Formats: sequence, C-alpha cells, structure tokens
Amino acid sequence: MATKKFSYKESLKEIETIVHKIENEQIDVDELSSMVKKAADLIKLCRTKLRDTESELDEIIEKLDE
Repeated sequence: MATKKFSYKESLKEIETIVHKIENEQIDVDELSSMVKKAADLIKLCRTKLRDTESELDEIIEKLDE
C-alpha cells in the first residue's frame, strides 16, 4: 500500500479520524481491516518520530552540559 508521508501532527489527526469512524460505525466491514492497518502504520510512524526527537533532545542537552 502506497502511503503518503504524514507529519507527526497529520498522523495523529488521521488516527483520530479513523478511531472516530470506527467508534461511530462509519467504516464498513470491507474496509475495516485496511483502516486498522493504516492506523497501526501511523502509530508506528508516531512512535518512531517521538523516539528520534527524544534522542535528538538528549544529544542537545548533553552538548549543553559539556
């Protein structure tokens, strides 16, 4: 599945949209699996972005302490 590159903020918004549609039964059974997979991919992207940002901040703080 070709996935658009989302920013962290866009990813969160898309996850919220998917969850809202699922909770309100706006997604039919035929597309449920693909929407859950898309949400899982977006969650992975967000986790990676958070970890990368944490590492970058740790490096910056280390340099400040030198």
